[in-house]
Amino acid sequence: MRSLLFILVFCYLQFGFSQDDFLAKQYLNDGAYEKALVFYEKLVEQNPRRTDYFEGLIECHQQLENYKKAEEFLLKKINAGNVYPVLFVELGYNFTLQDMPEKALVYYDEAVQKIEENPNFGYGVGFRFQKYALLDYAIKAYTKAMELNPELDFNFQLARIYGEQGNISKMYDSYLELIVIGRSSKSNVLRNIDDFITEDADNENNILFKKTLLQRAQKNPNVLWNELLSWLFVQQKQYKSAFTQEKAIFKREQGSSLLRMENLGEIALGDHALEDAKNVFGYIVENSHDPVSRLNAQLNLIDIDLLDADSKKYDSVQKKFEKLIAEYGYQPNTLQLPIAYANFLTFKKETPQPAIDILKTSLELPLNKFGEGYIKMALGDILVFDKKFNEALIYFSQIQQKLKNDVMGQNARFKVAQTSFYKGDFDWALTQLKVLRGSTSQLIANDAMQLSLLISDNSLEDSTQTALKKYARADLLAYQNKTKEAIGALEDILQNHKGEKIEDETLLKQGELLESQKDYEAAKFNYQKIVEFYGNDILADDAHFALAELYRNILKQPELAKQHYEKIIYNYQDSYYFPQARKNFRVLRGDSIN
Repeated sequence: MRSLLFILVFCYLQFGFSQDDFLAKQYLNDGAYEKALVFYEKLVEQNPRRTDYFEGLIECHQQLENYKKAEEFLLKKINAGNVYPVLFVELGYNFTLQDMPEKALVYYDEAVQKIEENPNFGYGVGFRFQKYALLDYAIKAYTKAMELNPELDFNFQLARIYGEQGNISKMYDSYLELIVIGRSSKSNVLRNIDDFITEDADNENNILFKKTLLQRAQKNPNVLWNELLSWLFVQQKQYKSAFTQEKAIFKREQGSSLLRMENLGEIALGDHALEDAKNVFGYIVENSHDPVSRLNAQLNLIDIDLLDADSKKYDSVQKKFEKLIAEYGYQPNTLQLPIAYANFLTFKKETPQPAIDILKTSLELPLNKFGEGYIKMALGDILVFDKKFNEALIYFSQIQQKLKNDVMGQNARFKVAQTSFYKGDFDWALTQLKVLRGSTSQLIANDAMQLSLLISDNSLEDSTQTALKKYARADLLAYQNKTKEAIGALEDILQNHKGEKIEDETLLKQGELLESQKDYEAAKFNYQKIVEFYGNDILADDAHFALAELYRNILKQPELAKQHYEKIIYNYQDSYYFPQARKNFRVLRGDSIN
């Protein structure tokens, strides 16, 4: 019975203590300092060694301008002996708040002096100086501690402080030292340096970083400096210079992987720096001993050839594919080759049957479920192109069943919905899309929502679904790369279904196709029409983003691009395009982007 009574009393006291702790912090955060003070006085009395409680008490006194009481409390703590030097910083700051700098400096110096007794005090003292933006004193604390004990490393803290002070040269040195001594990863350091680097190679910070790296490379040659220079050149979109650094790295590290080179080629290709990308991939083909890397580079070179190729060049491209098939054959680790060849035969040469045969042959290989899904997805796409919808649905459904918890499975389900849409089975398409709106992939979820709304909105208004069937046909034509026919089919909807719900979807789709045909003025007209007449509807953010990208990348009118990005930032904060719009807007405004 006594044990039970003891447990009950103990639990009651613990509950009361926890409640006091919670209320003290809550009142402090809410700015109710008088109420918070009551609880902190009680907590400090009960737990005199808890630093967070006496810091809360001091803050309450200072916010209420009870500076004398804060001073008395701190002096009492200091005079008690075995003093933690952070208390000197607190006392000094108490005088700073009273505009008494001379007295404040005495205690700040005392705090730094205490580090000589124990260098481990350096972090706590330096951090407290940082908290109160006393950056010069924070530097003194950190550097003194490191001088007294070389095992301590506060370069990361120093780098952040130098950055805040605008002392970029010292910031770079501190960050680079972290990598050299192995106290921080290169990627972590570059994330912080990236705040100060822009795309402009003539930017003062860019020039200084390049100079710092070159000086270090001269004093202590190391591939690290080549890697960092390559990173800088990539940020500046100087891919040729980055390529030079990557070649130097590869030559110095004989037998090393060409993965960095592959990444550079992909970045250059994605940024449409085609000549630079060709040079990088060409180098990989000549120097790689890994057949998969070499094949990927060869396929990328073919992709570059196809960007501006017409039907006259297709024969030479086909010979390249045939040569690669003869060299690599059909293997489980090079599935990208038959898929790329099949897509070329289908979507470029419009000969789907040999492509289907190639992929069905590939399915006979010993594949795991992901390899099998990879082939079946490509095969399904080609069967859709060939209007063999039912067979395509079988393959997509098989992937969906075997990989239901993977993104590939979700993508297959979307393709089931899309194929059903092309087929005119709108009800089954909607059934699949409702599941996908909760997809873990935001892109799939967004596409599913768009297609779902297209079907549902245009089924309620028109029970015969005439316009929707026309749109599905036009969408299929676009999928088949019959772009001019698709544009014409969409124009038929715009002329014969004016004012209907489907008009904004039709304008957007036609605008995208016109843009792919480089008819930029016509595309711009379509997007502007959506913004003007459908500004409150679901596709308004799509139109604003399309216009912004068009003005930014093609028409070279950055001010107009900024206007449309800004519309998304302020009016469509739940838009899929919001993060990219905000980033692009800041780039155009001249901000440093992390």
